Order: sequence, then structure tokens, then C-alpha cells
Amino acid sequence: MAELLLEVGIAVTGVALAGMLAGRIGLSVIPAYILVGVLLGPNAPTALFGVPVALVNEGEVIDVLAELGVVFLLFFLGLEFSVDQLLRDRRKISAVGVLDFVVNFGIGAAIGLAFGWTLVETLFLAGIVYISSSAVVTKSLIETGWIANEESSPILGTLVFEDILIAVYLALLAAITGGGGLRAAATSVGVAFLFLGGLSVVAWYGAGWFERFFKTGSDEQFVLRVVGLTTVVAGAALALGVSEAVAAFFLGTGLSQTTHVERIEHIVAPARDLFAAVFFFAIGLSTDVTLLAGVAGLLAVAVVATTAGKLLSGTLSGRVYGLDQRRSLRVGLGLVPRGEFSLVLVALAASIGTGRLGSVIPAFAVGYVLVMSVVGSVLVDRADGITDAVLSVTGTDSRG
Repeated sequence: MAELLLEVGIAVTGVALAGMLAGRIGLSVIPAYILVGVLLGPNAPTALFGVPVALVNEGEVIDVLAELGVVFLLFFLGLEFSVDQLLRDRRKISAVGVLDFVVNFGIGAAIGLAFGWTLVETLFLAGIVYISSSAVVTKSLIETGWIANEESSPILGTLVFEDILIAVYLALLAAITGGGGLRAAATSVGVAFLFLGGLSVVAWYGAGWFERFFKTGSDEQFVLRVVGLTTVVAGAALALGVSEAVAAFFLGTGLSQTTHVERIEHIVAPARDLFAAVFFFAIGLSTDVTLLAGVAGLLAVAVVATTAGKLLSGTLSGRVYGLDQRRSLRVGLGLVPRGEFSLVLVALAASIGTGRLGSVIPAFAVGYVLVMSVVGSVLVDRADGITDAVLSVTGTDSRG
């Protein structure tokens, strides 16, 4: 117990120092949190006075805290929506979601086939590079204040579509690779949609119940009820094979219709930020930089091609929402980061353990997530300068 407590203390302190340094040099905290995870984790590339710097190991405590980071980032994302808004914007969300899938999944499939991979290996690679990180993107939107801007709508719409689609995709891949066949896949997908459908109904009709349940004068009781209910819903979803992040999102949409939103954002936000920081730290812990040399060529191609892909699909998605050129470019920049769902696909590939699925894909994916998390965060942080430069070159500058 003492060792676990010490590791958690080192992790949180390391994250705090990294965030302080990032603030002083004017960078996003996200890449700082990830990089300190690399430096303090079991795969640290350096040694201090001949002693390996492996102060924090991957374990259940860090994993659970990191999982809560994803859950609460998506829960807060749901607070920005309502079921009414999702239904009202369903055609736009579907349009940008399909556009995003065709462009970015297509690029991933093309890369896999170009490198001579099998169909199953290519399906894993395409899934890894296709889906943006809801956690990283949401954190970036909150950190930069974009969450209140017009470009947040197509970004959030794309994330919602991706998160629902990836739940289906994971079920299909698990059935294909596990030998369960189409029946197993159909059952898994059916359970996922029944759960999410039921949660949507609760979100739609349960505003009055939520209003009463969270009504209390005690901040302590309020935080306990929000954290408790959100964690229970996310855990139930995960137990049924449904994305816990998507479940937390729909719960957030339910609470968005109550009068408690401002109080949640004020009182529960610090807990969200703590859990989210551990999530980004955990990405660093899982990254073994010594394995990246063997996949450097594939990694370079994927980073360049898929960054361009998200910029293209995001910019077009902004136009679907009627945004001007500047804001549309910012949509593309905002969707570049990859993260948690890519790592979930890696875990499934590694469990198979044959051929590239057990060796190349895990090494590629952790490096890819690390690079894209850092690149994506920097692009958002430097969005104004980038859009100014692009619009100046194209001669289509328009302020928005």
C-alpha cells in the first residue's frame, strides 16, 4: 500500500510540475503531462546517475484514475449538448461523421495495404488512425475556450459520431478476430444500442428526476452524487461492452437540461481536471520509446497523412455547418489528436498476439498516440497563427 501511495503521489506531483513548466513557456499542458509520464514510467529512455528512472508503474490504481479522466471529460462534453440539440443537428452530425470516416478510415486502409498488411491487420490500423481522441480534443476545447465558439459544434458532432461508431467497430473486430462470427457481433452491437437507447430515453425524460436527485445545499453531497452516478453508469456500460465514454456523454446530456449545470461546472470541474491529467500521464506510461525505431517509417507516413486527413475532413465539416474559412480550418486543427480509443484497439490487437497484431501494431499505436496528442495539442494552441498563415497564402482571409 505504501508503494502504491508513493507512486500516486509522484505521478500527481510530476504532473503538477509539468503543468507549471508548460504554463511558463506558453504551451498546452496536455503534451507536458504525456511526456512526464514517459520520463517517470517503466519505459523511461534515460537513467539518472546510472539508476533507471522508473518511479511510477502501470497498475490498477493509475488505470482506474485514467479511466475516470476519460469518463468525466465526456460527461462534461455532454453538458454542452442536449438530446433536443442532438436530434435537431442529427443530419449535420451524420454528414460530418460520414465525411470524417470516409477520409480518415480510407487513409488508414490505404496505408495498411501500401505496406503489404493483411486485411485484418489493415482494419486495426485504419481504426487506430481514424478516430480522434474525445478526451484530448475536449480538454483542448476547454483549455483554449473554444468550447463556447461556433467551431465547437462540428468538432463535438464529429466526436459523438466517432464514439458511437467505434463501439460498433470494436464489437465487429472482436467477433472477427475471436471467431465468434456475425451472431456474436450482432449480439454485442445490439446490447450496445439497447443500453445507449435506454440511456437516451432517461436523458430525454429524466430531467425532473435529475433535478430532484441533485438538489442539495451541501457541496460535499452534490459532488458525491455527480461522481457516484456518473461512475456507476460508466461502469455498467463497460461491463456490457459499451463505451463508458459514450455512456458518460449521454448522462451529461441529461443533466444539461437541469438547473445544476453551472454548479457542476464550478464544483466538479477540479475533479475532472485531476482525473484527466492522470489520463494523459497514463498515455506516457504506456509508451515505450525504444520500440519506435522499428516502426519509424510507418509512423512518419501515418502522422503526415492522417494529420492532413483530419485537416481536410474537419475543414469540410466546418463548411457543412456553414462556418467561414477561418473557423472551418480550426475545426480541422481541433480534430487532429488521437488517444484513448486507439489504445483500446491496441489492447484488442495485443490480446490476439499473432503477427503484426502482437508486435508491430502495439509499438506503432503507442508512438502514434503520443505524437498525435502532442502535435494536435500544439496545433490547437497555435491555431490563430496557423490559420492566419494559411488564409494569407490562399488569399481568402476572413475574420470570425
